[in-house]
Amino acid sequence: MGSGITGLKELQKGLNDLARRAQALDGKHSVPISDLLTPSFLSRCSRFLALDDLFAASGFLVNSEEDFAAIPDEQWDAFIRTNTTFSTWEEMLGAAGEAWVQKQLGF
Repeated sequence: MGSGITGLKELQKGLNDLARRAQALDGKHSVPISDLLTPSFLSRCSRFLALDDLFAASGFLVNSEEDFAAIPDEQWDAFIRTNTTFSTWEEMLGAAGEAWVQKQLGF
């Protein structure tokens, strides 16, 4: 019966840790795009292994946030649709955000 108590203690510790992590995620967060579009994420949804590779293949010059913001949305969505498993940039960012949250929660 002692092992059951240990199991319950470990479960409680795990739940407390999950609650702490979830609380840390409460509110708005500014997450760098490189933290969202990780090599692991990109390799699952595209042929790219790095964010720089994705940008380079797009044909757009992306050296700054301003460069990226200047890309016409329709053209960027067309590139994303053709080169990833997503239909739009927003869809891709949403999935990347979900993956980031899961990682932060320890899943």
